[in-house]
Amino acid sequence: MISFKNDYSEGACPEIMQAMMKTNRLQSDGYGLDPFCEGAKERIRQKVGNADCDVHFLVGGTQANLTIIASALRPYEAVIAAESGHINVHETGAIEGTGHKVIVADSAQGKVTLEGIRKVVTAHTDEHMVKPAMVYISNATEIGTVYTKAELSSIRRICDEYGLYLFMDGARLGSALMASDNDLKLSDIAELCDIFYIGGTKNGALFGEAVVIVNERLKKDFRYMIKHHGGMLAKGRLLGIQFYELMNGTVFFDLAKHANAMAQKLQDAFLQLNCPLFVKTTTNQIFPIFDDEILAEMDKRYACTIWEKVSDHTTAVRIVTSWATKEEDVDRYIDDLRRIMK
Repeated sequence: MISFKNDYSEGACPEIMQAMMKTNRLQSDGYGLDPFCEGAKERIRQKVGNADCDVHFLVGGTQANLTIIASALRPYEAVIAAESGHINVHETGAIEGTGHKVIVADSAQGKVTLEGIRKVVTAHTDEHMVKPAMVYISNATEIGTVYTKAELSSIRRICDEYGLYLFMDGARLGSALMASDNDLKLSDIAELCDIFYIGGTKNGALFGEAVVIVNERLKKDFRYMIKHHGGMLAKGRLLGIQFYELMNGTVFFDLAKHANAMAQKLQDAFLQLNCPLFVKTTTNQIFPIFDDEILAEMDKRYACTIWEKVSDHTTAVRIVTSWATKEEDVDRYIDDLRRIMK
């Protein structure tokens, strides 16, 4: 069985595994106060073009999301997200568990709209309602689409208009940055967002997300919040080592580029076979729509995620490729699909 269910099925890229073995016997201070984490932070600051940003390492995306939102918002404040947003759908009430409501805004292609943000803010008028205080976006989105620089700039402006923080979930930021239609750089994101994170778990690391805090108001006591929410890893250097290697030259970007290329090869084949798409993407998540009989045959050899029932006899699935996806497996998938669809 070959899995296309997610981009974290495999372990870690060779650069990280080699570094882990090389440093395994070395001793260091715990809780992220080690030379590896400091070196990784400095490399990240260089990549984002901001020497003054704070960088913190957490183990996973949900942990990063809840810690960031709990740290930024007062108890009566809420966060705005697209209906498909990860914090709204796939985090088991983690945000609500910290005492903050997730308010759904209108979206298009998985991206929150300016009108949606404005509608939410203006609908919450007084102290008898929660107060919207943050806009949450993910890039790439849950359906593999990406924000353009113009879109992100417009969201920044409306956040400034209403006094909202702008937070970007970057679990798949590598894939977004390497998308063929992307025009954002890491430095743009650091300029336009108050806080964001660079995802390692879904781009070649064993685990880990690097939280980058740009807004001075959000920096104070963030380590307290990490500890309070159980996110302060005693062996914090394991995170630092991984991001030090990911941020070495173009490693992080090369891993994402490969994942995107494998997905786009599959998507091109679907189009050539006249297989409809639920949404067309430029990242490592693609969404073909299969006749259920064809899907049943493909499921015998290839694992993917059921996304949405489209009709009585057709289903949209999500196929995800990773830094480790083998091109021969992609070719085999295409050949088998071509044979079944004849």
